[in-house]
Amino acid sequence: MVFFTSDTHFSHKNVIFYNNRPFKTLKEHDEALISNWNKKVSSSDTIYHLGDFSFKDPYEYKKRLNGNIILINGNHDFRYEKKLFKVFGKTFGYLTINIENQEIFLCHYAMRVWNKSHFNSWHFFGHSHGELKEEWGKSLDVGVDSNNFEPISFEEVKEIMNKKPDNFDFLEYRKEEK
Repeated sequence: MVFFTSDTHFSHKNVIFYNNRPFKTLKEHDEALISNWNKKVSSSDTIYHLGDFSFKDPYEYKKRLNGNIILINGNHDFRYEKKLFKVFGKTFGYLTINIENQEIFLCHYAMRVWNKSHFNSWHFFGHSHGELKEEWGKSLDVGVDSNNFEPISFEEVKEIMNKKPDNFDFLEYRKEEK
């Protein structure tokens, strides 16, 4: 299976306060996120993490998490840039993937237009911690703050995306074809 998540912010005590996360201590926060992750993700699954993985040594967290983690760098991940390469192998600023013939553009940041949005591709992001309330076509905040502090599966995402409106530039593109 394939999963998506973002903004775990392991070992970042201020994220509890900044984002009103329902945890009393950093240890409770980190343990809850690790437990939620491992309840959904198996060791053979792939999980795309769209940035802001941890504030301390990422290795200590990665070794406790199930799945093959592919990291898209967030704004806080650069503090461990050299370490990230050793822990995750290659990391990405953004990435386009294809699952079940669905093109998906992955980036830490929300965008209004993205690669192939005019073909109604999807866009997953984090960074906003569930604060972007405006729907914007086929885009989705996959961060933990928007998803019960757990990763979201491709199957769950499909249900959500099927209810979202087409990308605005896809509609314009189709009008031009007629």
